Amino acid sequence: MSLIEIKKISKTYGQGDAKTTALKDIDLEIKEGEFLAIMGPSGSGKSTLLHILGFLDKSTTGNYLFEGKKIEDYTEEEKAQIRNEKIGFVFQAFNLLPKTNVLENIKLPLFYSNTPEKEWHNLAIRAGKSVGLEHRLFHDSTILSGGEKQRVAIARALVTNPKIIFADEPTGNLDSKSGQAVMEILEKLNADGKTIILITHETYTAEHAERIIRLKDGQIEEEEVVKNRLKAKDTFIK
Repeated sequence: MSLIEIKKISKTYGQGDAKTTALKDIDLEIKEGEFLAIMGPSGSGKSTLLHILGFLDKSTTGNYLFEGKKIEDYTEEEKAQIRNEKIGFVFQAFNLLPKTNVLENIKLPLFYSNTPEKEWHNLAIRAGKSVGLEHRLFHDSTILSGGEKQRVAIARALVTNPKIIFADEPTGNLDSKSGQAVMEILEKLNADGKTIILITHETYTAEHAERIIRLKDGQIEEEEVVKNRLKAKDTFIK
């Protein structure tokens, strides 16, 4: 059974002369444990697709099945629980809380989960250690390097042990060394069974995935199975 399946998904904004089509008739199937990259230029619809797949937005038309069930058959409470417990998000801008330390940032999703509060501290420490931040857990998040901030964001996405990680241009604000570290973490998470959905405009980043979907003008232009997958250590060379 597919983890995610969408059929004839379209998304439009506005009405009349101001109507804009962001996605048109997208068909896509994503299996559990897959590493998928979605590529495309600005305005191609890749971020819109991520928002729909991640329960952050709704399509205008079409069907979306998550774990074999149509999303309209989930209650709003169930969809919120899926976003919190089964999906983790990593964004280019990090989106860390100011005036808080690393551990407090990592704990954030647990405030909205059903996880007992007595477990939060240990779960956050474990997530921080999993991305190599054990020496930074009590540091102010605003004084970290870009690569460290992105690792905090990844740890925060991991703390509820989700099935899927959505990574939206995760290396876009990073230098080559930090980008390499982020890709190594994503590769390890995928090897551990996490489904990774990567949004990127960089070919050398996308080629870490098993499969690449290329969007253009809101439609799938091309789909490619990556036969010679890159490893993070082989890329981001200055």
